[in-house]
Parts: sequence; C-alpha cells; structure tokens
Amino acid sequence: MNNPAPSAPARRSFAALRHPSYRGFFLAFAGAMMADSVEHVISYWMMFEKFQSNALGAFAVVSHWLPFLLLSLPVGALADHFDPRRLIQIGMVIFMGVSLTWGALFLTDTLEIWHAMVLLTMHGIAGVLWTPGAQVLLHHVVPPEDLQSAVRLNATSRQLGLLGGPAIGGALLMLLGPTYGILLNAFFYLPTIIWLWKAPYSRVAAGQGPPRRALLSVSDVTSTLRRIGSHKTLLSMILLSGGASFFIGNAYLPQMPDFARSLGHADADLSYSVLLGADAVGALTAGFILESRGWLQPNPRTAMILAILWCVALAGFAMSSLYSLAVLLLFVAGFMDLSFNSMAQTLVQLNAPADIRGRVLGVFSMMALGLRTFSGVTVGLMGAAIGIHTSLTLSALALIALSAMLLVRSPRS
Repeated sequence: MNNPAPSAPARRSFAALRHPSYRGFFLAFAGAMMADSVEHVISYWMMFEKFQSNALGAFAVVSHWLPFLLLSLPVGALADHFDPRRLIQIGMVIFMGVSLTWGALFLTDTLEIWHAMVLLTMHGIAGVLWTPGAQVLLHHVVPPEDLQSAVRLNATSRQLGLLGGPAIGGALLMLLGPTYGILLNAFFYLPTIIWLWKAPYSRVAAGQGPPRRALLSVSDVTSTLRRIGSHKTLLSMILLSGGASFFIGNAYLPQMPDFARSLGHADADLSYSVLLGADAVGALTAGFILESRGWLQPNPRTAMILAILWCVALAGFAMSSLYSLAVLLLFVAGFMDLSFNSMAQTLVQLNAPADIRGRVLGVFSMMALGLRTFSGVTVGLMGAAIGIHTSLTLSALALIALSAMLLVRSPRS
C-alpha cells in the first residue's frame, strides 16, 4: 500500500497579523506613513496656492527623495550595526518637528519659498532614517515561517499609508483647514515613537550574528553590489523598482492640484478629496486580495506585468478629460501600484542574505525611493515645460519599455 505524498502546509491568510508584536508594527507604521502623506497633501496645496509654481512642486519631489539616493546605503549599514528602533525614532521626531513648523508658518502667514525648501529637505532626511531600519526590524518581529506574510503586509501598510494619506489629508484640509490640519498631523507620529520603545529586537534570533561595522568602505559597497548582481531575482526587482521611481515615482501627487483644475475642480472640496482618495481605495482593495485570497503570489514576471498595467492606468489618467474616468483610472493605478511594489519588496526582503540584509535593503531603498529624485524632473520640471499631462504620459511609456525589456529577459520558471 502506497503512502500518500505529504501535502504542503496550508497557507494562512493574514498570518503575520496573528502575532501581537506584528499587529503593533503594522498599525504603528501605517499610521506614520499616513502622517507622512497627509503632510505632503496639505503642504503641497499651500505651496501651490501661495506660489503657483510647478517648479517648486518639482523641488518637493527632488528634495524628498534625494536623501534616499545619497543616504540609503549608509543608513542600511547603520541598521546592520546599531539598534534600528532608535534610528527610526530619530526620524519620527524630525517628522513631528517639520509638521509643527509648517503649522506655525501657516498660522503666522510668513511662509516663504526658502522655508518650504528647507522643510521639504528635512522631511526627506527623516524618511531615509526610517525606511531601511523598518525593513530590517521586520525580521525581528515575526518568526521565519511567517516572514513572507509580514513582508507583504508591511509593503501593503506602507503603500496604504502612502496612498491613503491623500484621502485623510484632503479631509483635514476641507474640515480643519491647512493650519490646524497639519498641526494635528504632527501628533500622528507619536504612536510609532511609543511602540518602538518596547518593540521586539534580537540580533541573534534574526540570524544576523555579530554586528557588522557601521561605516562603509569602497570594498564593502562593491562586495554588496556584486552579490546583488549575481542574484537574478534581487537584481531584476531592484532594477524594476528603480525604473518605476526614476520615471514616475509619486511625482504626479504634487501636481494633483493642477490635474484637478484641468478636470474642472480647482477648489479644495469633496471632488478634490475623491480624486486624491481614488488611489487609496484601489490600494486597499489590492492589499485585501493579496493576503486574504492568496492571489498574485510573489513572482518576478508577475511584478513586471503589474508594473506595465500601472503605467497604462496612469497614462490613461493623464490623457483623460472626464472626471469620472480619471477617478476610475486612479483606482486602477492604486491597485497596480500596491500590487507590484509590495511584490518587488517581498522578493527582495526574502532573498536578501542575512549577513548584509541592511545593506541590500539600503540598495533597494536607494533605487526604489532614491531615484524618485529624478521623477521630479521627468514629471515635474518637464511638465512645467510641456504640460504635466504630456510629461506623465511620456514617463509612463518609458517605464513600459523598461518593464517589457526586463520581462523578455526574465526566465519563465
């Protein structure tokens, strides 16, 4: 009598959320990401209303993401050496200070362009202190068997906060006004700071061994890049995420007031909030499907196809002159954005070698977030010259070409 073949373990939906420590992680970081995005919505609106400058909107993108380009790898090395919880807390405190300063400038009606430039830059520095450390900390919060679920949910929480923030920011802008809305937003960072004091952290349990040196050398950088280049999945996902950041990123969000005006909604009313929130609803739908139904399991080729569909939706939005169609396409874009971004991050985090995990995640952040510096040029500055509708469309077509090339070169297995 033949023995039946052993069956694969059943996949549990939302497995990471069954751990109390991860539930705290998920809620804390989703709230912090939401606060980050809320600040963008309110500050971008006020800058556009006061200065009417697409170029300043482009600077907002460049100054936010340039620190990721320059500092992600060094911060990843710090996360390999020091307790990542403390790095994240420093970033949260800077975030709070920036929001409070925006509120003071709005209240006294003393905002000038140089104020905005300094605050936007400080906001970017706070972000780079947070991101690689949070990705490293994730490996200390859940056991290895539930890491895939945790990575996907973490990517989902970040994207939900990033895309859901505009909906909350639009509501605060409409209900409280920019001054009190952004002052309230400063306190949204507190839960994350408090949770981090007692968050789980064990270097040995995460398989990292003794801490590596905190300062990078040239040989350290080249060794890290060489190991990434020899791993096809790591390399393809980092290139895909880097291309998405370079050509598009989230550079269309600072230009959303101009898109809204072209659709006949120039005021900060419910219609503008719905336009901002369409991405968030799409992302919420995608996040639920990814974990509850088990669809779109991590696969490099699937991530590339989803990136192409994201570009198609954004190009359609850029060319649309109908408000209802624009909202629908932003919903689709939000769905695809979260789907391919969370999948790419999942594949990178699961395949990053434990001994250089912070460094690999630093490279990923440098590409996936740091290259958004240049999306301020491809969408923002180019939009100031040829129109934001045309610039977003051309940027989407460029990313389609890159994604298709990676897809053709990617093995089917």
